[in-house]
Amino acid sequence: MSVEPLRYEKLAGELATMISGGVLAQGDRLPSVRQLAQERRLSVSTVVQALRQLEGRGLVEARPQSGYFVRPAATVRSEPQARSTPDAPMPVDISERLVHVLQAGAQPGVAPLSAALPANELLPIAALHRLYSGVARRHPQLLETGSHVHMDLPPLVRQLVRRSLSWGAPLPAEEFVITNSCTEALNLCLRAVTRPGDTVAVESPAYYLMLQLLETLGLKALEIPCDPRTGMSIEALELATRNGGVAACLLVANGSNPLGSLMPDEKKRRLAALTASRGIPVIEDDIYGDLYFGDSRPWPVKAFDSAGNVMLCASFSKCLSPSLRIGFVAAGRHRAAVALQKTITSGGTNPLTQMVLAEYLESGAIDRHLRHLRRTYRNQVDAMRAAVSRYFPASTRIAQPQAGYVLWIELPEHIDTTQMHARALREGLSYVPGELFSPSGMYRNCLRLNCGNPHTPEIDDAIRRLGRIFGGGEGTPQAGRG
Repeated sequence: MSVEPLRYEKLAGELATMISGGVLAQGDRLPSVRQLAQERRLSVSTVVQALRQLEGRGLVEARPQSGYFVRPAATVRSEPQARSTPDAPMPVDISERLVHVLQAGAQPGVAPLSAALPANELLPIAALHRLYSGVARRHPQLLETGSHVHMDLPPLVRQLVRRSLSWGAPLPAEEFVITNSCTEALNLCLRAVTRPGDTVAVESPAYYLMLQLLETLGLKALEIPCDPRTGMSIEALELATRNGGVAACLLVANGSNPLGSLMPDEKKRRLAALTASRGIPVIEDDIYGDLYFGDSRPWPVKAFDSAGNVMLCASFSKCLSPSLRIGFVAAGRHRAAVALQKTITSGGTNPLTQMVLAEYLESGAIDRHLRHLRRTYRNQVDAMRAAVSRYFPASTRIAQPQAGYVLWIELPEHIDTTQMHARALREGLSYVPGELFSPSGMYRNCLRLNCGNPHTPEIDDAIRRLGRIFGGGEGTPQAGRG
């Protein structure tokens, strides 16, 4: 009998909610497969699939001849807390250490826990191969176009305008600039509105690539504390910008990296109004906006911007393929300045790949793909959280991501994740130390893990061995862990 995916996802979600809410406590026995099938009018195979999904997420365990039980690892862990940040802006100096960490983590035989990359098997690589072949055959002129002139392919811009309907309001085609990745989009925006020596307000902790961009452009970073659930503190931003001196605000409102936080709409509205009133351009990275774990696509800060002050940047590298190297920015009133920077720094973006992406978006395949990907990433994040809860020290705090596929972990204060990184590498393990997410070197007892790969027994064993390095047990959860 075939399994009904939507129905098993719904049942798994309902049971997970009962577990997280304490209705089903650790050690409780779940209703039997037959009972759930009868009561919910579902097939046995659908119920089994739902329970296996919960098992993969580390929420339940099967006991021979006894049924399914809520795992002790499902005990709610404390989350990290927002920290006080330095009052003064400071230069950034992380690039050399960051490159070492990422290169070491990419070596053969090292568990893929550092760079935030999705597993190849989760991406529509075969469909993209077919599209490249067909587009090259049907549009040979795309291989003949000069690249020295900035060029946005109308079919791709049209598809982005259509997709912007789910971002709060359709964006004008005239706002878009197609770029070579989201990284280039962020870089162009910074170049358009800042000068060397300027100060940029950033999240704390902040995505290390953003900090690296500030470093290469000679900009200073002003850290603004972030709540692990709701993102950047608007009160702290208001205070930090009261006397001027901030040239731009750089943030990830939806699925921040590394916290996975999701800024509520009211905070987004306040941030848009505050920055517009003070003439502070906002550069928003929305690369994880489509990878939400909730019921509907969260709106970006851009949706609450009526002044053309927000530059919305994103790409498809986290959901289609990192190798596409196609990003974009909807730059508002800064569009001309961003387009100029694009022309003088890299010229036009590959038109062949633009057309491939446009045709993929037009086919509608991306929405089916994203529904599957969101479920998969959510399950992988849940499984990683459960593994960390099992294997890491008792007082470890674990973030509760609401989008994306990275996990932020706060260890006991005496543990220095930078110092312990070399030992982890010797054992074939890697991660990104927390201090690389802060220009002031905060978060030395924190780390970020990549959850972009299926949680295989090999990945689970890597987390077990990593937990042992940090002083955790060997996998028997302790009662009463905070």
